[in-house]
Amino acid sequence: MPHTPCLSARPAAVAGRFYPDDPQALRSVLAQSLRKAVVSEPDERPVRALIAPHAGYVYSGPIAGSAYRLLETRKPRIRRVILIGPSHYVAFAGLAVPDVEAFDTPLGRVLIDHEAREKVLGAAAVVVSGRPHANEHSLEVHLPFLQFLLGDFLFLPLLASAAAATTVAQVIERAWAGDDMLIIVSSDLSHYLDYASARQLDAATGRAIVSRSTALGGTEACGYVAINGLMALARRRNLEVHQLDLRNSGDTAGDRARVVGYGAYALYDADPANRLISNSPWTGLRCAFCRSDLGARTATIDIGRGRTAFRNRSRAVCSSAKFAAKSGVLRGCKGTAAHY
Repeated sequence: MPHTPCLSARPAAVAGRFYPDDPQALRSVLAQSLRKAVVSEPDERPVRALIAPHAGYVYSGPIAGSAYRLLETRKPRIRRVILIGPSHYVAFAGLAVPDVEAFDTPLGRVLIDHEAREKVLGAAAVVVSGRPHANEHSLEVHLPFLQFLLGDFLFLPLLASAAAATTVAQVIERAWAGDDMLIIVSSDLSHYLDYASARQLDAATGRAIVSRSTALGGTEACGYVAINGLMALARRRNLEVHQLDLRNSGDTAGDRARVVGYGAYALYDADPANRLISNSPWTGLRCAFCRSDLGARTATIDIGRGRTAFRNRSRAVCSSAKFAAKSGVLRGCKGTAAHY
């Protein structure tokens, strides 16, 4: 969107460092990130939320692309975005919305969704402050992807500092209205472990996210406050979490002595087959589809005391479709700008 002089706007803080400040070069890098993305299995359901990393594009761009490429076939539907990420530089209680009306990037101006903003300001945990947003990169780096794919849209920027998962979920739910709205949580995963250790920890974190855990900490993800809140909302709204990509800076552009982990995740309305289990009397027990045959017409649920079979009429079943029923188990964010 062209700049509107009468509006107060936050200028881009990390253009030229985390991503190119030249519009043409930026579009080229965005297209390249989408080409390097992992291609996930087709799923026609609307995407309700994404989790994507926020490092410099040379490090995490392809992993963010694995999340954002899902929007290529869904852009006509999405007109509003809730973007929530961690506050790296300013600590405070709760969540903060900025005191401006728009954010600028090299691709133009993105207007803040004032209707959504007013809704979240009704929550005691939300404060108005431009200070946490001024130099923060965790939200800014997502805007060019969204501009490149969606064109014009409204967004609600939220920075999370100290807040419980239930609090964050309630704030998101206040603003979430209609099928034209997408939630995006910004987070990297492990920070500055060696390559093998990072892969092990990030794999465990990925399993926790897919099982909708609300117990992540800062060791697992810098955006753990926002992720935990989204997972609390996913439980309440019966959303499935799918892992799209899991890599680290050692796979993209950095050395493998000290790496930062990145994951991409998508949240959908629960498949009818999964909804049957998550609303079952065995709530809280770990369930797993046990058939490995993709053409299987039946599946089994392991409830710890024998096996119960049910007919799966919705779609094929595979052994990787595991989840917990209503329970869950530039590179990063510290150091120099090149590693953020």
